Amino acid sequence: MRRMRRLRSDKRGATAIEYGLIAALIAVAIISSLQKLGGGANGMWGQLDSDLEDAMQQ
Repeated sequence: MRRMRRLRSDKRGATAIEYGLIAALIAVAIISSLQKLGGGANGMWGQLDSDLEDAMQQ
């Protein structure tokens, strides 16, 4: 019985889960922002490549 009370009052597992959820939310935010920025950077490099090809052909 004493062991059960000790396990019930132990909050370390709940804290670890909370930190895990926070880390997961941060990871989702980073991934989504990189995906949005990645499209813009890809377009920029594509435009630069196109401009260089045009300049080389002239």
